[in-house]
Amino acid sequence: MTDVLLSIGHGYAGRATETALPDGWRVLGTSRQPGAAVRWPQDAARAMAEATHLLSWVPPGPDGDPVLPVIADLPAPHLRWIGYASASSLYGDTAGAWIDETAPDAPTTERGRARHAAERAWEGFARTRGLPLARLRIAGIYGPGRSALDAIKAGRAQRVTRPGQVFNRIHVDDLGRIAAAAARVRFDGPLIVSDHEPAPPADVTTYAARLLGLPPPPEIPYAEARLSPTAQSFWAENKRLRSRHLDALGVRLDYPTYREGLSALASRDPHAGG
Repeated sequence: MTDVLLSIGHGYAGRATETALPDGWRVLGTSRQPGAAVRWPQDAARAMAEATHLLSWVPPGPDGDPVLPVIADLPAPHLRWIGYASASSLYGDTAGAWIDETAPDAPTTERGRARHAAERAWEGFARTRGLPLARLRIAGIYGPGRSALDAIKAGRAQRVTRPGQVFNRIHVDDLGRIAAAAARVRFDGPLIVSDHEPAPPADVTTYAARLLGLPPPPEIPYAEARLSPTAQSFWAENKRLRSRHLDALGVRLDYPTYREGLSALASRDPHAGG
């Protein structure tokens, strides 16, 4: 039987996952836009009837996860695996300590608590169906069109400094390869999706400016930075992430740090290097 991935909320990361899947897979990507492979939610029943694998990229909304109410009672006779794209905010703040998938869930922000509730709901759905559930705890995603390079060129980059603060991130292509591998082996449980070098955001901005041949923006102490509420929630947590499972999945990151990732993006940018 052909493997059929139903990718719900099939956007930036979903397309990277589709690219990473081996030959022979078919992907049903949902969208509310005309011409999509699966119109959501009109075609949900047909897609669930065909899917062997399901991966939801849709974040929780004010009333919880918006996907489960649509699919909860739909027949899925061929479904063998479920994946939910969650976030590393489930782990909360560890004061910069290293953690892996054995760390307890301890969300400290509204964003993290919403993700935690959504994961519990997906666990209930998977348990009812007797299926494995991969909970992808994803770090900050960057890639073509969505990186520090783009922020600098658009004039919106800030080089915010805060002693000891670090973040992990993940190139969208590596995210796609990890998600595809998890689907292939039907991974079950939490899975951290991040690069190997948590780094201060100011270092990333400085490196991106150097690649573009531009001076970095001036440093701004965190206490003086103008940050959106969402950005403030990211800065409220400080942790160093690593996964215990990449070797078992057979995945070696193409972009293990921000330097490889940004350098690859800059090499395709005609404006890089001045």
